[in-house]
Amino acid sequence: MEHLTKETFLNKVFNYEKNREWKFEGELPCLIDFYADWCQPCKIVAPVLEELAKEYAGKINIYKIDTEDQQELAAVFGIRSIPSLLFCPKDEQPQMAQGALPKNTLKQVIEDILLKEKVENVTNN
Repeated sequence: MEHLTKETFLNKVFNYEKNREWKFEGELPCLIDFYADWCQPCKIVAPVLEELAKEYAGKINIYKIDTEDQQELAAVFGIRSIPSLLFCPKDEQPQMAQGALPKNTLKQVIEDILLKEKVENVTNN
């Protein structure tokens, strides 16, 4: 999982210095974990995100942002509690979730928001 700095964030997620309106810069939808090393719930969610990064490799990117190190990025998103997870679909507004969510909840949000893989009845003739 890649740790983002302001510079890589501007290139891979959202260039807030250039755009006022949300404009996603990435190739794949992404989930961004705003965390800090001292945060206990962050330590609980970290291995879950590692597993999800492997499971969804090639479909989504999972990034981490250290709020202590990258205070400007944390301020841009008004991060007040951590972990905060930012879900960035390709063509829609990002959505924020807070707290150490369980893996099945994270998978549900990834599928609903990032991948839009709601199972629809498609008949192939």
